Amino acid sequence: MEQNPYETSRLLSEYLLFHYGSAEEILPAFAGSSHAPREALGFPARVVRECVPTLAVTSGRALDVGCAVGRASFELARQFPEVVGIDFSRNFIAAAEELRATGRIGYTRTDEGLLTTPLVATVPREIARRRVRFEVGDACKLDAARLGQFDMVLAINLIDRLPAPGKFLAALPALVQPGGGRLILASPYTWLEEYTPKSEWLGGFVDASGRRVQTLDSLRATLAPDFDLIETRDLPFLIREHARKFQWSVSQASIWQRR
Repeated sequence: MEQNPYETSRLLSEYLLFHYGSAEEILPAFAGSSHAPREALGFPARVVRECVPTLAVTSGRALDVGCAVGRASFELARQFPEVVGIDFSRNFIAAAEELRATGRIGYTRTDEGLLTTPLVATVPREIARRRVRFEVGDACKLDAARLGQFDMVLAINLIDRLPAPGKFLAALPALVQPGGGRLILASPYTWLEEYTPKSEWLGGFVDASGRRVQTLDSLRATLAPDFDLIETRDLPFLIREHARKFQWSVSQASIWQRR
């Protein structure tokens, strides 16, 4: 049986570096160069910083679906007294739990072939880690009755990696607090059949009438009965595979308000 790539130690290390790595750790060979794409670093924290409105929250709740190794969940805890992070990968959640419990976790960065460098991911000291809890869960089978409602729901680079993104979208009205709750969906819309059957894609195809369907079109049509689209933002991100290979992408963040 083929191993789930999200349960491999190599991908876990890539995501820990993506979530917690410094510019010097991610781009050591180019750290002093004016060509280093620094604007694409720190992506999970940057999504929260740039897209989550500053609210006077004293009893609010936030949900981070597809939280991976938890950086955005911890960033949400700067503002929200209760944050729930959910991910399908047990490996990712185990790492996030260790970060929550101790504030740090060791891992290895791949440099070239079998050459690696030991690093330590740390949660910023000023964040109250006790506000966050993590659990393994399926974004396509969220139990709103058990989870309750949230003032903020965040899904970063998730929808184009789900087998049935429509099921995830269908659960959102019950999860986001009516009368002002916020929803943030960020995705580069990289639709691939290895993750999502073509029949379930939200965009990236021509429909039966000959219309070119883009993902934001489908999000608008699906969410319109319950949400107002406030704005969209293009946010670049960089994932390092090894010292000379990087994935540079642009995620579109759409920010919605629950009616």
